[in-house]
Parts: sequence; structure tokens; C-alpha cells
Amino acid sequence: MLRISQKDEIENFDIDLYRSYRIAKVGRQGRTQLRILLGLTFVLFLMLFLPWTQNTRARGKLNALRPESRPQTIHSIIPGRIEKWYVGEGDFVKKGDTILYLSEIRDNFMDPRLLDRTQLQIDAKVLSVGAYGRKVEALEKQIEALTTNRRLRIKQAENRLRQAELRVESDSIDFEAAKVNFQIAERQFARSQKLFEDGLVSMTDLETRENQFEAQKVRIIGAENKLLDSKNELLTAQIELNAVDFDFQDKVAKAESDKFTAMSNQFEAEVSVNALENRYSNFAVRAGNYYILAPQDGYITQAQQVGIGETIGEGAPILSILPADHELAAEIFIEPLDLPLVKKGNKVRFIFDGWPAIVFSGWPQLSNGTFGGVVYAVDNFTSSNNMYRVLVVPDPEEQPWPEPLRIGTGAEGILLFNDVPVWYEIWRQLNGFPPDFYDLNLSVSTSNSKSK
Repeated sequence: MLRISQKDEIENFDIDLYRSYRIAKVGRQGRTQLRILLGLTFVLFLMLFLPWTQNTRARGKLNALRPESRPQTIHSIIPGRIEKWYVGEGDFVKKGDTILYLSEIRDNFMDPRLLDRTQLQIDAKVLSVGAYGRKVEALEKQIEALTTNRRLRIKQAENRLRQAELRVESDSIDFEAAKVNFQIAERQFARSQKLFEDGLVSMTDLETRENQFEAQKVRIIGAENKLLDSKNELLTAQIELNAVDFDFQDKVAKAESDKFTAMSNQFEAEVSVNALENRYSNFAVRAGNYYILAPQDGYITQAQQVGIGETIGEGAPILSILPADHELAAEIFIEPLDLPLVKKGNKVRFIFDGWPAIVFSGWPQLSNGTFGGVVYAVDNFTSSNNMYRVLVVPDPEEQPWPEPLRIGTGAEGILLFNDVPVWYEIWRQLNGFPPDFYDLNLSVSTSNSKSK
């Protein structure tokens, strides 16, 4: 049989006498802790739905926004010997202030009257150009006179030729007339002989006819001789016409040859003048480069060349200058994986070296000691460190960057992206996904336009 305890014995049993029960026993304090734990769990659960700003960090440094405002090195355009310094490191200089004076070290430019002597050569060549120009003008006038005289002489020779032609024509007519007269006289003489033989005319008449016949023979010979003389004169006139033309052509060709020679010498002299003027300008510019001048307002930061009497080469760096008027910008470098997330206009929070800050990367509104910026430009190719350079300027909607900041100060940038719930950010981090890239508003508007 079972031994069943009495009820009163159970009620009088003191369980607190057992240590393990005392440890596991739930009391008032345990209930309070449980409530606190449940409350914290509920608060943490609610925090999962709080907004979280996605971000990525990048290191960089401060620099000037414009290339001409960044620190630059002043080089020597010509080789020379340092004679005198006019500034020291840390001095402020204005644009055009003299920094350094160099003396010449090349023997080709050591003549103290180099510019004056070069100018004298230029003046002599200019006079030579003028002399050749006047010679060309004189030859042009000579050619013009020869052309006019040639035209007149040819006209005169043509007139003589025409006169000879007319004389030949006239003598030809006279010769034909003489031949007709000779034939008439010959027939008359023959009839007179027959009549004399028949006794019809006297000897006197026959002799008269014979004299007339002989006279006509003489005339025809004279007319033929005169015609030949006229033809010879015609040939002479033609030869004279050709000779006049050839003679003047030779004279004009010689004058034109002299003219072209003078023009060639003139052009060579002009080339020499241009070359000498170029040399003079180079000498003048070189003389101006003996003084190294400040290219813009700024501060002398570091001298690479020192001392007096030191020789420097062409293009050697002399010193560095920091422009006084510059607009600061931060150069930060991002991984190629983050490049699609960064675009112009993105917000950036900065932590500068030397400025303490309390940072909540996901809640930038609660951060203290950070400064705002806006992405100004993103490089299209990687830098030497295989990362993309991003230029960030101060955000005009927030407080300005500290005045003591200088170029070269280190900066850590926090690039801000979309606002998402905390639980989504935890899920993204656990899965190794990148921050959201697509613009939700743009996606919604695109889908709505497609549905329409």
C-alpha cells in the first residue's frame, strides 16, 4: 500500500530549507527584472524600425578646388646663377613681386650690349630691304619705259614696212607699164623696118623708131631694177621690225631678270630682318627672365634652391608658393565598388584632423563636431592607388568649415545615401549587400509612366 501523507503535514513542510529551491524560486525582484528585460526587448524591437542613413567612409585630405589655386612650384625658365634673394620662407608676396635675381651663365648672352648690337643689325637689314625695294621700283620704271619705247619703235618699223610694201607695189606697176611700152615700141620698130624695106618710110623715121625702142628697153631695165630695190627695202623693213622686237624683248627680259634678282634679295633681307627681330625678342624676353616674379598672391612655403652663387639649370624648381585666395575642397578616395553610389550633389559629413567629434554614422543629425559637404565632382578614372577621387566642397546650407583649416589637413568623409529602417541595414550588413543604389522616386515615376 501507498503511504499517503496527511494534509497538515504537507502544509507544515518548509521548502525554503532547500538551497536549490531558494535559487530557482521566483520572487518580486525576478519579476521586476523580467519586466525590464521585456521592456528592453520591446524598445529594441521598436528601434529596428527607426530610420538609418546608409553610408560609407573614405579617407582623404584638403586641397584647393581650382587647379590654379593649389600649391605650385616656381621653376626657372633659363639657366643662371643666383645673385640675390628678395623673399624668405613664410613671406607673403603679391603678383609681380620679385622673388629672385639670376645672372647669365651662357657665353652667347653675356654681352651687356647684346640688345643694342642686335638692334643695329636689324636697322642695317631694314635699310638693305629699302634699297632693294627702291631698285625694284627703278627696274619697274625701266621696264615700263622699254615697253613704251618698244611699242613706238615697232609702230615706226611697221610704218616703214608698209611704205616698202607700197613702194614695191608702185614699182611693180611701173615695171608692168614699162613692159607694155617696150612691147609697143618693139612692134612699132618692126613695122617701121618693114615699111622702110618697102620704101614707104625714110631712114630717119626708122632710126627714130629704133631710138624709141632702145629707150623703152632701157626703161624696162630701170623699172625692173627699181622694183628689185623696192623688194630689198621691203626685206630690210621686215628685218628691222623683227630686230626691233627682239632687241626690246632682250632688254625687257634683262630688266625683269634684274628686278626678280632684286626682289629675291629683298625677300632674303626681309627674312633676315624677321630672324633678327625674333632673336631680339628672345633676348629681351630672356633678359626679363633674370628676375623670378610671383605668379599670383600667396605665401612662400619652401625653397628648393638656396644660397648665393649657386648655379641652377633650365626648368629647375626654385620654391613653392601657396596661393592666398583659394577655396577649400576635400579630396577623398572611394573604392570602385562604391563608385556607382556616388553622384554629384551627394551629402558628405567630415571629421577633420585636430577637431574632436562624436559620430553616429547612421544618425548624422545626432553627430557632433562634424561638418557638411556636397560632392562637387567624381573622377572618371582611378588614381595611382586604384581608387576613385571625389572632390567635395562645403555645404552652403550648413555651418562653414573651420577657418584654421589648411591645405593638406587630413579628412575622413562619411558619404550619406538613402534612409532605410535599422532592421534593413542589419539584414544588408549580414548579407554583405551594398547600399541602395536605385532612386525610389525615380523608379516609381518610371513605372507610372510605363503603366500610362
